[in-house]
Amino acid sequence: MLPRIIFALFAVLGTAATAQTTLRPEDAARLDYFATAAGGAILQALSSGAPADVSALTQALSGTPQIAFDETLNGDWSCRTMKLGGLSPLVIYSPFKCRFGIENDGFTFEKLTGSQRTKGKVTFRDGRAVYVGVGFVAGVTPPAYADLPPDFTSDGSVQTDVAILERISPTRARLMFPSPAMESDFDILELTR
Repeated sequence: MLPRIIFALFAVLGTAATAQTTLRPEDAARLDYFATAAGGAILQALSSGAPADVSALTQALSGTPQIAFDETLNGDWSCRTMKLGGLSPLVIYSPFKCRFGIENDGFTFEKLTGSQRTKGKVTFRDGRAVYVGVGFVAGVTPPAYADLPPDFTSDGSVQTDVAILERISPTRARLMFPSPAMESDFDILELTR
């Protein structure tokens, strides 16, 4: 049954762009700035991070990305946030729980535990697997990204999140957030199982 769902997923990818939520201009700009944000933050993290944290970051960034849209994403994952640049050169948190779910035009994603969470969807945009969602503080019920008002600005408890998803293997992936709204210059959510 699952392979048929994945086949259906790939069948609609060509039309998924019309079904996707339109990106806010500031979030589109963050994605356009991805390489610059990553480069500066990674250099700062590697040059000034604690040796154990640098080793963990190197492991998270290792591996050649595979096809992102694969049924092996579906289900529960362990996820660890790495914050690069900004307030500190490199901060790595303990693992949390995350989950991917298959939909007809992509994957849902949710960080289920921890004080800072995110919930949204990964779809195919401009040749990349792009996550678009809403970051929020635990205990807050956030609106969906598409339901945020046009003049929305982060109030510290809810913010927009955009990231690039790279699946490395059936047991490793990473979501990379350029210029996140809070605390850092670049975030990596390392996913393992």
